[in-house]
Amino acid sequence: MKEVIIQFDEFLFNKGLRFEATIIGGAALIVMNIVTRVTQDVDCLDPDIPEEIIRASQDFAKANPHLFLVKNWLNNGPIDLKRDLPDGWKLRLQDIFKGKAIHFQTLGRIDLLKSKLFACADRDLDFSDCVKLNPSKEELLEATPWVKNQDANPLWEKRVDLVFKKISEALKHE
Repeated sequence: MKEVIIQFDEFLFNKGLRFEATIIGGAALIVMNIVTRVTQDVDCLDPDIPEEIIRASQDFAKANPHLFLVKNWLNNGPIDLKRDLPDGWKLRLQDIFKGKAIHFQTLGRIDLLKSKLFACADRDLDFSDCVKLNPSKEELLEATPWVKNQDANPLWEKRVDLVFKKISEALKHE
């Protein structure tokens, strides 16, 4: 995905377009060299992707079939998470990619960690990402109340405890 972003940056630059966004998920972790796995999309948290950028991303996918991009590979899938993030999350953003036409930021470490831990508790697919983020015991403790507050299901708190225990065991926390 890192190479896709580099090529899309050049594509946008050649079209005279610019795009700034906060991205999360696997693409952000790939750009940050935290994981090397494959992802099919770039999850834009903020802002709403402008129509001309959506069209350009779809044109880019069509023009580059060898990249095997899905139509909406650049999307606002996680946009609803904005309302649930801890206060001040925008103040903790960190730059992760600055090209000719694209500037990507991602959440600050603790906010990114919380979002990934929430996703992991919700679906086990994010377990390896959480381990690769290598949260300290203290970071897991700090994230626990926020993650537990993300779902009203009566079994949710036990699920969060179980997932966090598995992550701690994988990281060999005492």
